[in-house]
Amino acid sequence: MQLSKKLTIGFIFLVFFVISFLTNILGPLVPDIIGGFKVSMTMAAVLPFSFFIAYGVMSIPAGFLVERWGEKRSMLAALGVAFLGALAFAAAPDYSVAVASLFVIGGGMAALQVALNPLLRVVGGEEHFAFNSAFAQFVFGVASFLSPKVYEYLIAHIGAPPADQAFWVHGMATLTPPQLPWVSIYWLFALIVLLTTLVLSCIKLPKVERTSDESAGNRGAYLKLLRDPTVWAYFLCVVAYVGSEQGTADWMSEFLSRYHGADPHTTGADAIAYFWGMLTLGCLLGMVLLRLYDGRRVLIATSAGALLMLSLALFAPYEVALWAFPAVGFFASIMWPTIVSLALNSVSHLHGPFAGILCTGISGGALVPLLIGRLADSFGLRQGLFLLYVTFGIVLSIGFWARPIINNAVRERPAALAA
Repeated sequence: MQLSKKLTIGFIFLVFFVISFLTNILGPLVPDIIGGFKVSMTMAAVLPFSFFIAYGVMSIPAGFLVERWGEKRSMLAALGVAFLGALAFAAAPDYSVAVASLFVIGGGMAALQVALNPLLRVVGGEEHFAFNSAFAQFVFGVASFLSPKVYEYLIAHIGAPPADQAFWVHGMATLTPPQLPWVSIYWLFALIVLLTTLVLSCIKLPKVERTSDESAGNRGAYLKLLRDPTVWAYFLCVVAYVGSEQGTADWMSEFLSRYHGADPHTTGADAIAYFWGMLTLGCLLGMVLLRLYDGRRVLIATSAGALLMLSLALFAPYEVALWAFPAVGFFASIMWPTIVSLALNSVSHLHGPFAGILCTGISGGALVPLLIGRLADSFGLRQGLFLLYVTFGIVLSIGFWARPIINNAVRERPAALAA
């Protein structure tokens, strides 16, 4: 079935929603993983590590796969893999199964993202790609906000009497071990991915023609880029940013529970939901700031704001920490598009392979939370979260050393505002 252009764009946004819904549930689950599987904080952090390291392993191979198979076949394969991963964890909720299944799900999500961006460019038109990409980021944030809310709803209702349960909650309750009610979220994930796969299999997607600059490239192109210190610098910055984002989201619920006695199923889940909600709202303000100021100045200001909020979250009283953690997300919101924009505008060619290298840096979402967990087991969770000062500091440094070939377009401002 051939969809209209608007419906096809809507489906692409739906897939972005699904990716984010699956990706950003790991933070609320950390306290449950520690309690349910009786593991240390380091072992709990292995689960998000397994998920995000798949991005580092799969991003570049997925680019070659998409060029060979095309967008639709690649997306169907990625969704099928993610479905099997979610189903395996839901059916056999064991720690070792969780590690393997989250790696599989992460690999599927990485391949989906690699396929979706060029598809969005073709369907929406090159002239609208910047706006559509920003809106996709907005959809990503909305899903990240809703995911912990759905988790909170399931935890509250999965153990209720059958007469008080919605039919779909009752169905998952019969399949979920009573001592691990949070596993029910993976039955929901499996269902959502299955429905998305069925819709995709029934529709026709346009063919994507890549320019030579957008191509995934070959071995020589990657070797050439990897000899450039600028490429390594931006790769490290992507590692640091994604690590900062996921390190905050993954550990804030456990921190609020451990140091302030907050309930991870309600207060902790709400804090994570508001973190992603604030990150989404910050994107809207960030787009305005990038039309008024140089991206490097915006990055310096937002990094400083994130570091200030992090300090309040770690050392201020409970009432302040409760809003300071989400506020970190507000200041972090514009970092990803600004870093990627500065990076791609700092090289004159091979943007496709460079984008693949940058996407590999998403593995920072695996490394930093794991290091925080390891430090937390040795010195305490507050001390472990000190690592975020280093990662946010790396992001802050970009504003001082970045030398892009092309700067972001800035509107003229009234003299008083410019001053």
